[in-house]
Amino acid sequence: MPPRRTQSDNDPPTFTSDQYSAKHTKLNSPSTVRLAAHSKTRVAYFHDEEVGNFHYGEQLPQHHTFSYQCSLNLQERHPMKPHRLTLTNHLVLTYDLHQKMEIFQPRKATEQEILDFHAADYVDFLKRCVLGEQPSHHENFTPDNVSNFSKFFQRFNVGDDCPIFDGMYEFCQIYAGGTIDAARKLVSNGADICVNWSGGLHHAKRCEASGFCYVNDIVLGILNLLRYYPRVLYVDIDIHHGDGVQEAFYTTDRVMTVSFHKYNGDFFPGTGNMDEIGSALGKYYSVNVPLRDGIDDVSYVDLFQSIMKATIDTFCPSAIVLQCGADSLGCDRLGCFNLSIEAHGECVRFIKEFKLPLLVVGGGGYTIRNVARCWTYETSIVVDSDIPNDLPKNQYMEYFAPDYLLHPHLSGRLENQNDKAYLKKIRERVLEQLRYLQGAPSVQMQEIPPDILGFLEDGEEEQRNAAEDSERGKETRGREAEGGRVEKEGEWFDGDDDNEGEARDGEREGEMEFMDIEVQI
Repeated sequence: MPPRRTQSDNDPPTFTSDQYSAKHTKLNSPSTVRLAAHSKTRVAYFHDEEVGNFHYGEQLPQHHTFSYQCSLNLQERHPMKPHRLTLTNHLVLTYDLHQKMEIFQPRKATEQEILDFHAADYVDFLKRCVLGEQPSHHENFTPDNVSNFSKFFQRFNVGDDCPIFDGMYEFCQIYAGGTIDAARKLVSNGADICVNWSGGLHHAKRCEASGFCYVNDIVLGILNLLRYYPRVLYVDIDIHHGDGVQEAFYTTDRVMTVSFHKYNGDFFPGTGNMDEIGSALGKYYSVNVPLRDGIDDVSYVDLFQSIMKATIDTFCPSAIVLQCGADSLGCDRLGCFNLSIEAHGECVRFIKEFKLPLLVVGGGGYTIRNVARCWTYETSIVVDSDIPNDLPKNQYMEYFAPDYLLHPHLSGRLENQNDKAYLKKIRERVLEQLRYLQGAPSVQMQEIPPDILGFLEDGEEEQRNAAEDSERGKETRGREAEGGRVEKEGEWFDGDDDNEGEARDGEREGEMEFMDIEVQI
């Protein structure tokens, strides 16, 4: 094993709670504090072990002409790899973080739950073309006859960034179900923080797929939170603009969306200008922070903390949803920032300190070894645990070569094009926009929607069963962490570069079939 890198005097300063608590002392008003300072934070962790076994496909189509523009060249294999979730969960287990939170296997989202946001014909398309729900006399969908069904692919934006792959609808049900269950856990007061790293697919629109996202689990989660909480704040630190969530709540004042992202007009998805502030009742409730290439730790964290403190003080959210896309890290396959894992985690720590009900989800991230490191570190933050920089021995150790560290050096690849004058201008524009809000919007008192009363009434029973479920999950995951996991064929790869040589996971037998869909106009 090569020698491990240690921090030297020449390395940039790290972001610790001591450093920032001295610089940014935050006072919480009684209206925003949910937990007493001495109370132990209750964390619920949602993970389905099957979610990492799906595969987006071997190759992007030859006619692929748009996508994430930061990629230097079009790679042979699709950049979105659900296997990153398996790596993340395994690191969480080997660091024994599962001992400090309740573990839940979420149920799959039902079709009706997905229809709470997505259009019926789009959901019908996703369900039928993947599961092959058609009589044998219908023509099957194959790569050879794809042109016969191009009108459906074009209508729903499927086939380029968002390919058809085996088990796609089931994959959507799993990650969306995790976010929905997490939201309902918060509503029923079963936890203070809920984590679903498989969620965070923020680009999906009501009627179409976009940017590797098919079902927008974040919107579905927020809709469940809105059944109980008057105001929900959505915060997005993915390098790409959270356009799907912003669009869904663009005309309401009950959800404020704040997105920190790269923007130059061409970078995917091409939205996120500061002029996008919302409309109708939602005017001024969409906040966008467009950044340039190469932003570093100090600039990003200072800007994030100043904007988010002003936003929370003004909007007074009842709950927060935090999307932690890891493609904003330095050295990401599709990213172009210089953020370290520690700075990325500092954003999570800052939001957590407001002590509001918090739903944490994943998102982008395409250098999967760094995605796993980042989300594991942020899991340790939400459970208030300090974990060592040396990775514990695990079955996926070769993914983390050559340094085998939780915090590898990721900064300095690109020149920082965000000068102080530009960052000051952004901060001033955002603060000026917040002044137009004139305080938090009020919500008319009304009865709790009937579809949520059921699981609220069952909340006490759910909490009684939670301890038993959690202990059972810990026992299962404990055996896995100790080496009880069975290695699957094709799980390992030759070579050190996980971007080019990752093995296919979760290959499924059977052909994908397709059924004609009648579109109602």
